[in-house]
Amino acid sequence: MKHFMLLMAMVVLTATTVFSQATPPTTREAAPAESGTAHLEELRRNGLEALYNLDYDKAQKEFKEIVRLYPTSPAGPQLLAARLWIKTLYESRRLQSSLYSSEAFYSSGDDKVDPKIITEFRNLSREAKRLAQVALKQNPKDVDALDWLAVIDGLKASFEEAVERRHFAALRDGSDAVDHHREVLKLDPTRIDANLTLGLYEYAVGSLPMTVKVLVGIAGFRGSKKKGLQLIERVTKEGRWSSDDAKTLLIVLYTREKRYPDALALARELMAKYPRNYLFRLEAADALVQQAEIERKNKNIEAAVKAEREAFGTFEDLLHDRSVRDTVSRALDLVHFKYGEVLLTAGEGERAAKEFLAATKVERAEPALVTMAHLYAARAFDLAGKREDALSQYREVLTRPDIYAAHDEAKKGLREPFKAEIARSGL
Repeated sequence: MKHFMLLMAMVVLTATTVFSQATPPTTREAAPAESGTAHLEELRRNGLEALYNLDYDKAQKEFKEIVRLYPTSPAGPQLLAARLWIKTLYESRRLQSSLYSSEAFYSSGDDKVDPKIITEFRNLSREAKRLAQVALKQNPKDVDALDWLAVIDGLKASFEEAVERRHFAALRDGSDAVDHHREVLKLDPTRIDANLTLGLYEYAVGSLPMTVKVLVGIAGFRGSKKKGLQLIERVTKEGRWSSDDAKTLLIVLYTREKRYPDALALARELMAKYPRNYLFRLEAADALVQQAEIERKNKNIEAAVKAEREAFGTFEDLLHDRSVRDTVSRALDLVHFKYGEVLLTAGEGERAAKEFLAATKVERAEPALVTMAHLYAARAFDLAGKREDALSQYREVLTRPDIYAAHDEAKKGLREPFKAEIARSGL
């Protein structure tokens, strides 16, 4: 079941089912329908663009204006809830996809979210769902309202999984989102964006081990990785609202499938479109160093070195590029940490340790990331043959809050050095 939860939780890496195709109502506002709808969509697009550029204040301003002007539409509270979810992940450094590649993320730990954030999210999502249900009571075949209902349930699932770690609640709401979007497509097959929800579901279930797949198949869960990827790829080409969301998700899925050149191409495309969002640069660097590892195994040393140099250069640019200074300066701990990860994957243990330790010294660094940085610095020192330095870092981990099973990993490190083959197979 944990494997299934890990796959389903990939939804949190994107705005999957959050910014779907639901269109604003055209009959429930006092303003003229066409002009009202156009203005709502303009506010919505401006807000979503701000989110992709990590400008959470501007996004909040645009979405609050929707609430003020269109009080009976689910759009306003839903988008405000989405903005809160993404901002929470960003501030806790959980928007970087490599975090979700390990089941340690789903372990219990000391990294708790402010209860006020959870309460605010629940109030917003509850109001959005109420408004959608009011519209459906008036017209059970209101496809816009049904689409918003699917979007809201998908957002709740994402928040419950990534922020609250309420796995079964997330599975329940995620399943409801899938059911609602299937109904949306029955009523209106042109709503291509709804395929993003269905595509992720197909991929997640299709990725299960055969023994687990048989068990969940008895319960009615069936899926296909190939079909899932095809549905998501279609959204990248034909989606109205979710094209970039689908591309972001595909970066994660292509990486999982070891299709690193495809992941790199999408990361570069989104880097160009959203230049202030340094997260896409981090994804590009991840893809480059993973591809370099494959090239090295295939004895293509020149290609491996070229890819690694580009990956390292990505981080040097981030640390010195003025065009992203305002956003990067708020997350230097993450940039140094990711630089260390890339160096460690490339076998540069001593350089990696330096970057991990730099992450721990950033002013107002995220506490959970600091814990992980000490753990990874210990591993890097082990790989560099500096056992005493490694032991010091493992002990430091044990003095800090236990997150992502860090204490168990530190105790293992104290018993025996971290092995290179473990690093190569995924940290």
